[in-house]
Parts: sequence; structure tokens; C-alpha cells
Amino acid sequence: MTRVAVYSSALVAFVAATAMTLASIIIPNWIGWQVESPSGKFTKTLGLHRSCSSLDTTCRSFPQEEDCHVDTTYFCSMWRSVSFMMSAAALFELVTLVAFFILITGGKQKRESGWRVMSFLLVLVGILQCASMAIVAYLFDNDDRFFVGWKLSESWILCTVSWSVCMLSAAGICVSAYFLAPEGGYEIIPSERHEG
Repeated sequence: MTRVAVYSSALVAFVAATAMTLASIIIPNWIGWQVESPSGKFTKTLGLHRSCSSLDTTCRSFPQEEDCHVDTTYFCSMWRSVSFMMSAAALFELVTLVAFFILITGGKQKRESGWRVMSFLLVLVGILQCASMAIVAYLFDNDDRFFVGWKLSESWILCTVSWSVCMLSAAGICVSAYFLAPEGGYEIIPSERHEG
């Protein structure tokens, strides 16, 4: 059965994964472009909600209308889907954090029966992030706007690490539920017969 130590270890890993998820949403650097020239280094990065360039002093919202009328019409809808799924993943991560605290502080019975819900939440977060990562990788490989010099960047890597941690945590909780001895190690007391 799952123990406090298992949930606590998974919680520590999951807090790190949640921080990576939030960073990947906030930092506008899922796909980046960099070129060196005699006049200096030029960069452009695309985030879920903003695009930044070394030529501009401020970042602009992304995608904008002109970004959606290039040869591929599916780009903006897919990019917005990634943004929605990552926001949903962050919301479910907050729910999962609450579930962790309930299970850790809720007593032995909750820990023994709550591993299914916890594993489900972790897998759900992992699936949302994995799908987001895969869609961005697909767009990177297939959209004509990404040519030589573009690369998948820090936010994409953070998302990848985050969903991997979630899936491994879910697997660890499931394995512990099946293979660890019950918490507390209670033994059955043999009944005594009183002979008169």
C-alpha cells in the first residue's frame, strides 16, 4: 500500500514539475531563432501568448492576425489549442497539489484508497502536456515559417521534462500501491479460548 514517504516523494517531484509547467507557459520561448551577423546577434522567440524579438523593445501578443494568414491556416488554431491545453494542465496541477495534501494529511485509509485518483490526475496532466509538446513539435517540423536556424527551445524542454515527471510519479504511486506492505504493519491478534 502507498505510504506517506511515497506520496511525499511524489509531491516534491510534482512541485518541481508544476514550476516547470508554469515557467513554460510564462516564458515566451517554445520555438526560437538566432542568427549571427557582422552587426550583431538577432533573435526571435515564440511563446504560447507572446513573441519577442531582439529588434523590438517589447514583446507582442502571438499569434496575431498576420501570423494566421500565411500559407497554412491550421497553425493558429493548433497553437491556440496548445495554449488552452497547457492552461488546463496548470489548472489540473493545482487540483493535484490539493489532492496530495489531502492524502498525506488524511490518514492511512485515504492513502490506501486515494492512489487511484492521484494516479489519474497525474496521468491527465501528463497527457495534456505531452499532447501540447507533440503539437508544437509537429508544427516545428511541418510549418513553412520554421526554416534553418529555428529550434525547439527552453519552454518546450520544460514542458517535456514536466510531463515525464508526472508520468513517472503516477507509475511510482501505482507500483507502491501493489507492492509495498500495508502502512503501519498491524498484526492480527490471535483469539484466546477460555476453558472452564
